[in-house]
Amino acid sequence: MSDTKALPRALRGWAEREIGVVNDVRDASHPRKNSRVWELVRADGCRFYLKIAPEARMYERETLAMRHATPALGAGRAPQLRASSAEHLALLTTAVPGRPVKELPLTAAEEYEAHRQGGLLLARLHAAGDLTGRWRREAEGALGAATQGADKRLEDAGDRLTPAEHTLLRNLAAELRRVGPLPLGFIHGDAWPRNLLWAGRAAWIDYERSRFAPVVQEFVALACGVWADKPWLRTACFSGYGRELTPEERHVLKCLAGLEAVSALTWGETHDDPHVTARGRRTLDRLMTGVFA
Repeated sequence: MSDTKALPRALRGWAEREIGVVNDVRDASHPRKNSRVWELVRADGCRFYLKIAPEARMYERETLAMRHATPALGAGRAPQLRASSAEHLALLTTAVPGRPVKELPLTAAEEYEAHRQGGLLLARLHAAGDLTGRWRREAEGALGAATQGADKRLEDAGDRLTPAEHTLLRNLAAELRRVGPLPLGFIHGDAWPRNLLWAGRAAWIDYERSRFAPVVQEFVALACGVWADKPWLRTACFSGYGRELTPEERHVLKCLAGLEAVSALTWGETHDDPHVTARGRRTLDRLMTGVFA
């Protein structure tokens, strides 16, 4: 959490017109330059969050999610939108009880239950929204969009990859272009443990990457991250989700993991982030040895 990002006076005034006088403002931004989030606390102790989206598309996605999809999760399972400002790309939302599961000292049973409930909520989210017209076209074209630039990413990776790794990743990208119809839905788009809150029950936050897409795309971050260390959390998630991935979805997940791996390797080294680099390398090693699932 940073202490260097002050809430603009105009935005504080806008927020107070919506929720009343704010007694305390706390910077709740992530440690990156384009994250601007503040926690607002009224005199009665009620908490809210004011977020400036990094770009217009993310503002539009998060606004759409909160107006048309997240209510399906149930009360207290996602933030509620109190107001939005297209001029400032700002969203004012209620606070949700809990802390990110990655920050909590949970027992194995508690962590299992948090991820089980997380999967249950993702199932509700995937079934929400109006999957017609523009949104269906966007969902049906999502895998094609994901493969765009794959060759350029492999070229940028250069000698970070061995010849055998280059071949594998090119083959996975080519296979992704030949995939048939898949189950579609409204996905969270950033389903990491940092966005899964727990306080005896689960909630998902941060919907700026949400969109209509093949639902298998939801699980790439988990498969390349926490599931590699704790495979039993995969079991927990799909137990709550209500079904396993189909064989075709499992294959697509593997192909998408290849794209994620090369992106993580390149981004991590370019931005001097050893954690992201290590995640990309581990995913690639799992793909090369055939243990990715």
